[in-house]
Amino acid sequence: MTADDRPNPAPTPALAVSGVSHAFGSRKALDDVTLDAPAGAFTALVGQNGAGKTTLFSLVTRLYDNRTGSIRVLGHDVRREPAAALSQLGVVFQARTLDLELTVLQNLQYHAALHGVGPGEAKRRGLSALARVGLEARAKDRVRALSGGQMRRVEIARALLHEPSLLLLDEPTTGLDIGSRRQMIDEVKRLIAEDGIGVLWATHLVDEIEVADRVVVLHKGKVMATGTVGELRARAKTDDVGSAFMRIVGEESPLARVTA
Repeated sequence: MTADDRPNPAPTPALAVSGVSHAFGSRKALDDVTLDAPAGAFTALVGQNGAGKTTLFSLVTRLYDNRTGSIRVLGHDVRREPAAALSQLGVVFQARTLDLELTVLQNLQYHAALHGVGPGEAKRRGLSALARVGLEARAKDRVRALSGGQMRRVEIARALLHEPSLLLLDEPTTGLDIGSRRQMIDEVKRLIAEDGIGVLWATHLVDEIEVADRVVVLHKGKVMATGTVGELRARAKTDDVGSAFMRIVGEESPLARVTA
């Protein structure tokens, strides 16, 4: 076999989690979790509240130390190469973390400074990131004056300042109305198409998932299934998305479909 005949190696995933468990005392939050999020693609991590989604994100971001298994961001092990791994990572946490009294741009400049970006470059990147999420005109407004959906878009802009290759979003639409939730999902998918960024989107809302999306079902700390929505519906032998998830996890009450 010549070099030209050899198959191309599989691309390095944006996130690769293998054999990761985590416990809080006697309570096991994650049990031998293995999953990946491909580069340049949207992956939905779906599970009910308490499934372990936030714990997993805390391990990926090094808020917690993974003592079992491995977690790699663009091939960099988060324990052995934390600086290299975290430099490729942008995060939007479930709890909002913007300073309400600072302006939108000041929030972004402060975050950029934490990544070692100088004042002039921080302003340029901040305005560019705000333009990408449609909020450049609000740069000088105090965050307190924004709607909930606009604040979330600012957090996405902030997460993109250091040009990461992987974006983690932990229940990012919590508290938003249906229109704002749809707008945020569309915005994130546009960023994937334009930049080839990998996205892991954690949610308990099945109506945020589209038929072609790649899905990882997490339940009580275990990965129950991985595949497209169509594949999961076929496996569960139902055309209803909510029923498919519930049959896979063995629960009777449906995952949430809408928020207020």
